[in-house]
Amino acid sequence: MNTSTLFSIGHGTRSIEEFVRLLKIYGINYLIDVRSVPYSTYSPQYNRERLQQSLTDEGIMYVFMGDSIGGRPSDPSCYDLKGNVNYEKVKSKSFYQEGIARLKTAQQKELPIALMCSETKPTECHRSKLIGRTLLEDRIALQHIDEHGNLKDQLEVWKVITNHESSLGLFGTTNLS
Repeated sequence: MNTSTLFSIGHGTRSIEEFVRLLKIYGINYLIDVRSVPYSTYSPQYNRERLQQSLTDEGIMYVFMGDSIGGRPSDPSCYDLKGNVNYEKVKSKSFYQEGIARLKTAQQKELPIALMCSETKPTECHRSKLIGRTLLEDRIALQHIDEHGNLKDQLEVWKVITNHESSLGLFGTTNLS
């Protein structure tokens, strides 16, 4: 893996103070919002405008990228007949690839960033199932700040998602099936 690590975090029911505290503990200066719809009925402090202001007040830059790497793309061809997102289709789309390219640029510049969505458990969010998997395939480290505020490595999370069937294969390729 590369030396510069990207992080991910879910807001869940955390207070904004607890959320900011975790970002500061891990030295995160840039928050990348990867929610397709950056609003919350249950936690209005995480609505896009309020969150951006709260983060600005704390010296943290807010960047919205839910339109490119969000878990609910606006492109109808990314869904199956039952309305479920097909991550393989999403990964093939130019908007997604451009979003991942932006993350890679941030990682190469060693910018301290975290990807944010609403789900606090990384095993239950597209941050690990889609974005994290893509980064893992590209050998880019992603550390998830879990529901307890602890770090979990993407490979560790992916193994839980796939019932421990994942491994790094021969010659360092990632076997994710």
